[in-house]
Amino acid sequence: MATDPAPAAVAALPVSIDDVRAAHARIAPSIVRTPTLISKTLSEMTGATVYLKFENLQFTAAYKERGALNTLMQLGPQTIGVIAASAGNHAQGLAYHANRLGIPATIVMPTTTPTVKVTQTEGHGATVILFGETFDAAYAHARELEAARGFTFVHPFDDPRIIAGQGTVAIEMLEDVPDIDTIVTPIGGGGLISGMATVARASGRDIEVIGVEAELFPSMYNRINGTDMPCAGDTLAEGIAVKEPGAITATMVEALVDDILLVSERNLEKAVSLLLQIEKTVVEGAGAAGLAALLQHPERFKGKTVGITLCGGNIDTRLLANVLLRDLARSGRLARLRVRLQDQPGALFNLVRVFDAERVNIIEVYHQRVFTTLPAKGLITDIECETRDRAHLDRLIAAIRQAGYEASLVELA
Repeated sequence: MATDPAPAAVAALPVSIDDVRAAHARIAPSIVRTPTLISKTLSEMTGATVYLKFENLQFTAAYKERGALNTLMQLGPQTIGVIAASAGNHAQGLAYHANRLGIPATIVMPTTTPTVKVTQTEGHGATVILFGETFDAAYAHARELEAARGFTFVHPFDDPRIIAGQGTVAIEMLEDVPDIDTIVTPIGGGGLISGMATVARASGRDIEVIGVEAELFPSMYNRINGTDMPCAGDTLAEGIAVKEPGAITATMVEALVDDILLVSERNLEKAVSLLLQIEKTVVEGAGAAGLAALLQHPERFKGKTVGITLCGGNIDTRLLANVLLRDLARSGRLARLRVRLQDQPGALFNLVRVFDAERVNIIEVYHQRVFTTLPAKGLITDIECETRDRAHLDRLIAAIRQAGYEASLVELA
């Protein structure tokens, strides 16, 4: 990766600043110009001056609309329909704008795609075909249908028109906050960061561009750095869980991007939770990747003015609930305590009195008499409870032990 690419190298790339500016002029009337706002609380937490670009406020809740619309508006009158393979935001962005422009859209999705995503995509007027259990199978089928039916395939990231459209995010961000000196954005296939880096390099200022990938899917990191880390696992950031980045985007990332950071699942969860609690905004795992990088690598960004793209907000509500509850548990506000008791009348009553004295709310109580290594007259009880913070939880545990009980905290991984 080159921190200061030669002008000739930039000029040889498939997407130029003029392409991005033309894309912005083309699509601006039909997309939401999302705000770029400072977060004072996150700035205090991270040591950087943090600005957030709220792309989760697009109509389909993701930036993907930009590239899809830019591509659709450049298709000729001979186009009889478009087709794509996607189980996520590209599907919805393409379906929405194709329907709005009167262009038939077909989206091939894996059979494992959650019903809510299928329904949302159909709701935007697209024909959804479920095929195969993996994205690769769905992609291959979409290319077959492209050839058989004469459709135009719209790639989710590896297309100059897509890249130029995604780059309009940076046009708006830097217009709204010219002082930004560091752009942090998620990398999946690489379309968004390729477009944004194009804008940053043409700004006339020294703007650092940093990409972020989940530790479980370091595909672009591998491509650029020549490593061979595995790309697999259940990541919260499924929107950037790409096993193979694009050929075009990899070339652009290598030329224009300064660094790629990897973030843990724990920091992705924390970032999603913080954005909801502090900014009152819902983001998906991929959308929180930029903030996760600041949380995991604070020394990398201390003192800088950072622009973060909240690239999407399509997260399953049940998954969001799990993330929030896990964050409460890690912060000590929600806890499960395991206590050893004697199996006799009054044992639980006496223990509960300790919770009452410490003003701790009990949510659930679980007794275990059989599946335990304790003697027959002993039992284990797990108590889920709410506390004010970690210090309050520590006082509760100390009080339980002082009352003569063996107690331990059931920790999350």
